[in-house]
Amino acid sequence: MPEALHLTVLTVAGFLAGAVNGVAGGGSLISFPALLALGYPPLTANVTSALSTLPGYAGGLAGYRDELAEVRGRVPRLAAVSVGGAACGSAILLVAPAEQFTSVVPYLVLVSVVALAAQGVVARRLARARAAGGGVGLLAAQFAVSVYGGYFAAGLGVLMLAVLGAFLAEDLHRLNALKGALSLVVGAVSALCFSAFGPVQWLPVAVMSLAGLAGGRGGVLLARRVSPGVLRRLVVGVGLVLSVVLFLR
Repeated sequence: MPEALHLTVLTVAGFLAGAVNGVAGGGSLISFPALLALGYPPLTANVTSALSTLPGYAGGLAGYRDELAEVRGRVPRLAAVSVGGAACGSAILLVAPAEQFTSVVPYLVLVSVVALAAQGVVARRLARARAAGGGVGLLAAQFAVSVYGGYFAAGLGVLMLAVLGAFLAEDLHRLNALKGALSLVVGAVSALCFSAFGPVQWLPVAVMSLAGLAGGRGGVLLARRVSPGVLRRLVVGVGLVLSVVLFLR
């Protein structure tokens, strides 16, 4: 592929990934397959995507400053378990055989999509936990999601939004703000691990990161003008398309 076209694909994918993260999560469901399409091996694409979407999380979070202030009391405990989970997931990814990662990717994406699609049913069954602010169940679920995020960046926002929505009685914009903060924590821990020990491709990281910053801000502006139901359907649709493509590869 010509270098100019290669850079164009990286720029567009980075911008769209940042925008989707700003809307409802799942931006890596764009950046990860874009890197695969450019010929990067799955493990390399995963760790490179994880680093490239990190600035997009920061850009999206900046657009939710007011909503984050309303849920900031929930952040410290959830961030603490997110650090531990992300470190565990990143360690598993780096020490396990690359072939193992490639074989489980389609299933990981599908799990995240199903979780978000079933969020309403799960929420009704966990009404007591929601009334109590989530409790231990929320912390355990967030730890599990963070392990997933450290292992596989694609779909992290989708799965995290589903978990937070199941346990917490907050509107989607406040959940998005909380998800953005916690995704940034998971992404930062993973970035440290991958930078030191992973097969990162730094040119795609640089290009997609800069584009993702702009996309993240634009995605938040879009999210404020779209109904919660539309946001969920959008993310579920993106995830379903990616899971089908990965199963067919």
